[in-house]
Amino acid sequence: MAISLRQLAYFRALAEHRHFGRAAAAMAVSQPALSVQIRELESTLGQPVVERRARDVVLTPFGRRMLTHAETVGEGVRAMEEAARWHGGLPSRLRLGLIPTIAPYILPGTLERLRSGDISLDVQVQEARTDRLTDDLLAGRIDAAVMALPVDVAGLEAQTLFDDRFLLAGSAARLGSLTSAVRTLRPDDLGAEQLLLLEDGHCLTDQALEACRRGRGHARIDMGASSLATLSRLVAAGFGLTLMPELAAEAELRGAPGIRLMRFAAPEPKRSICLVRRASTAGEGWFAQLAGVLTEVGRGITAAAQSPGGLGGPQ
Repeated sequence: MAISLRQLAYFRALAEHRHFGRAAAAMAVSQPALSVQIRELESTLGQPVVERRARDVVLTPFGRRMLTHAETVGEGVRAMEEAARWHGGLPSRLRLGLIPTIAPYILPGTLERLRSGDISLDVQVQEARTDRLTDDLLAGRIDAAVMALPVDVAGLEAQTLFDDRFLLAGSAARLGSLTSAVRTLRPDDLGAEQLLLLEDGHCLTDQALEACRRGRGHARIDMGASSLATLSRLVAAGFGLTLMPELAAEAELRGAPGIRLMRFAAPEPKRSICLVRRASTAGEGWFAQLAGVLTEVGRGITAAAQSPGGLGGPQ
């Protein structure tokens, strides 16, 4: 009897859970059904792959070698399924991840354009921080992710979409006192001001610190807000200054009318937004299509912020 993909899948589950009952539950089959398949696999291979004990199982030395081959086969099958799913462009279901400082601002326009091109497209969105998204990409739980460069993770490839410049956000009083002291505003002019940032773990916090040439130990930095919306309301109420991405500026101005914005002198601080996928994912038309839509939407938002009468001066 030939080895089946089902047997290899059951074997991988048994190796992971080290218990017939838990492995069967994970595979949504009965324990006897899983046990039969493992015994048939062992019969075909001619040797036991696990040692059966009272409370669990452990792989035999032969089983460990066979598990390596089983995992290779499993990866190959997943790659085949993924290639078939993406063949010809965007599939019926797209699993897209975005970091929180991008998702609320770019998603509405992106979803509108994607669905106008394919009314049956089912987009599953996951919003999470960069480290979670990279883990989910590598594990195959999402197809692509929108985040900020750099992305230095083995096995992932990034395509730059557009630049997102930073503006200085604060109350009218705070910005007024700052501009009375300097003629040309630069990020390192904020040394004497309280800089409010998102809580630790957001990549935007690291980018803002780098733009202002500050380290995490600076006494005047307060990291605690969990979202740009919270941060905007604190800043509008006069509690400090922050760096606001152009991508978010229009939406946050509507949500916090008391906020004012100023541009920095050239070269303006910025972050680069990118679309990331697994290096092993088939590079057919879907990725370029998605990148094109995201680029169009993102550049449209940032261009509006840079236009005359946009967000270029105190509001």
